[in-house]
Amino acid sequence: MTGTLVILRHGQSEWNLKNLFTGWHDVPLTEKGISEAAAAGQTMAAAGLRFDESHTSLQTRAVVTQNLALAAMGQEWLPVQRNWRLNERHYGALQGLDKKETTEKYGADQVHAWRRGYATPPPPVDLDSPEHPSNDPRYRHLPAGVLPAAECLKDVVERVLPYWYDSVAPQLLAGSTVLVTAHGNSLRALLKHLEGVSDDEISEINIPTGAPRQYEFDDKLNVTSAEYLGDADAVAAAAAAVAAQAGTT
Repeated sequence: MTGTLVILRHGQSEWNLKNLFTGWHDVPLTEKGISEAAAAGQTMAAAGLRFDESHTSLQTRAVVTQNLALAAMGQEWLPVQRNWRLNERHYGALQGLDKKETTEKYGADQVHAWRRGYATPPPPVDLDSPEHPSNDPRYRHLPAGVLPAAECLKDVVERVLPYWYDSVAPQLLAGSTVLVTAHGNSLRALLKHLEGVSDDEISEINIPTGAPRQYEFDDKLNVTSAEYLGDADAVAAAAAAVAAQAGTT
């Protein structure tokens, strides 16, 4: 029987709280984010989930969320695979900027295109910028050509799917229950693929922090069910808050 997948966006980070474009910039969780991570683990445990495999990005907010969620489930011992392909979308020169101030400067249409347009990347950072991944030691073993200076969601889909096919999908086909803890845009990229969301419709999909989403599949890895776990009203409110962050809705 094909396994079960749960995707989980990290808990609130300090730059989420400040409403800044974060991208590949590494920031810690807030106290709320820590609570969200532990609560996600409790929600998954209450749903009867026990994981066989788990995956995160290389970014601290996802790594810590995964650790806290698994600890709340009594699965601290579970092996974790970490890979840069699950990192958040690189927001280029927008990283560190206030979302609403950026909207006021460039206009709602331009910021919406950068933030939610499928194939519109923001302005890139220079190679010598501290925001360029080549200047972060965790990416020192990667070829320079794969490190982004800015990404649109289409770019994220193209880097996430090889990891899905090579690492996650085989585990599901082997019958494992798998947890992937990552970021709003890397998970939107995966959701787009799994649920067959169109290029236009994906702009309206908002993944809330700390809300586990569970998938079941047939033997061809076609999705047979997809639902958020926990309180539906709370999940909807959290997704609406994500949508409102840039003041473009």
